[in-house]
Amino acid sequence: MRPGRMRNITLMSALTGCTRLLAAAAMLLTLAACNTTTEIAALEEPTAAPITGQTNDPAPGFENVVAGSEEDFILNVGRRTYFTKDSSALDSVAMATLDKQAIWLNSNPRWLVKLQGFADDSGSASNMETLSQKRADAVMAYLVSKGVDANRLWAKGYGNDREVRDCTDRSCQVQNRRVVSNLRTERDAL
Repeated sequence: MRPGRMRNITLMSALTGCTRLLAAAAMLLTLAACNTTTEIAALEEPTAAPITGQTNDPAPGFENVVAGSEEDFILNVGRRTYFTKDSSALDSVAMATLDKQAIWLNSNPRWLVKLQGFADDSGSASNMETLSQKRADAVMAYLVSKGVDANRLWAKGYGNDREVRDCTDRSCQVQNRRVVSNLRTERDAL
């Protein structure tokens, strides 16, 4: 073998050895960074509750909802009560929702509730306002009948001013025929 060729092979071997060393150092730095990221994530993000496949599993991101909080009320009880067209009568589904609300409210007496009634656009503005007020009053009367202190509740009908969706489809309009139970820490204006 010629001396020049031998020098090139030795230089390539040395370069390959140096490249290997650099690659190993890069991998160690990468692993160290991953470990640090995992440690930081463990400190910043609470451990998720195990998912068991049951219908009452917590929704992802809501595993740590505090009992008695507004989030607890919205997620675990439900704050909307729906009505049939041109009616303020409570059906069995509405009463089931309100039964859950009453139990929760009686267990969490610090909360006040503003009952906001709404209607779809199937009549005049004044008729819809009257109907939405009757719906809010019906919800209030039912909650009071279940032991919720009337001084914690107030009702306001908004008619069709605050529709969820403006639509003509029946399945869409039902979303507008509702009373929303909004938790408050102090009484606000009607």
